[in-house]
Amino acid sequence: MQFGHKDLLGLKELTADEIRYILHSAETMKYILMQNAKKTPHLQGKSIVTLFYENSTRTRMSFELASKYMSASAANITASGSSVQKGESLLDTVRTLDRMGTDVIIMRHPMSGAPHLAAKHAKSAIVNAGDGMNEHPTQALLDLFTIQEKKGRIEGLKVAICGDIKHSRVARSNIYGLTKLGAEVAVGGPSTLMPAEIEQLGCKAYNSVQEALIDADVVMGLRMQLERQKKGLIPSAREYARFFGIDERRMKYAKPDAILLHPGPVNRGMELTTGVMEHDGCFIDEQVTNGVAVRMAVLNILTRKGGQVEYSH
Repeated sequence: MQFGHKDLLGLKELTADEIRYILHSAETMKYILMQNAKKTPHLQGKSIVTLFYENSTRTRMSFELASKYMSASAANITASGSSVQKGESLLDTVRTLDRMGTDVIIMRHPMSGAPHLAAKHAKSAIVNAGDGMNEHPTQALLDLFTIQEKKGRIEGLKVAICGDIKHSRVARSNIYGLTKLGAEVAVGGPSTLMPAEIEQLGCKAYNSVQEALIDADVVMGLRMQLERQKKGLIPSAREYARFFGIDERRMKYAKPDAILLHPGPVNRGMELTTGVMEHDGCFIDEQVTNGVAVRMAVLNILTRKGGQVEYSH
């Protein structure tokens, strides 16, 4: 196959084979990542810039480390420390970086669709590192990679995504990716945090976490997007934890060998209890490692000539 996209804007735009290609490439990158000498020439001569209009630890650092492990010239820009504070528009910032010879711009923005707009005006490849409440494609790709690694497959699995579905770009990207690869997806959470149209994406919605977890092979908790919420969507953090938090009792509704994932950071005691996080089936720490491997794969694919990649099953 050919990966013919200039940019990675979301999993909604990708085919199942394109997703599989990225996951296949990430296997090689993880092998490299596990070596003592983590330095390859894949991106030698390439320049990568992270442009973040929102705070981030895991996503930004993993992209920066992925760039440096593959010998790219890497730089980062935050809105608070850039000409954005002087009134510069998003497009002017992107054009400036473009004219500096940047090969890839990794963007996080609070406005849904911002990376899509930037991609139309940039020669650089644009990677969406989270746009508003729309998508977070590389997080979903690392989740898919972790599931495939731990379960040996994705097709035919039941994945339960629980929590603040309404504000979660991670949930949307995962629903797109999981359903394209043949998984059954159930989402569970408070009715106030469940979009009315969510089932149109191909999943089954429940207002009870227990119902969503029944016979799940994979359980994915979500961070409560407290910074995005207006008051009144949940009574309190304690009430949320009591009725919707994932604890040892609720995990028993899933299959005995179910694995537990979370995009992080975790609000401990609210979304997940410390007990379930210390269980052998919890792979939150490994998701962080896999995030670097997946982002190495994405950067390598997008910086190849024309984005064209040969791939056979």
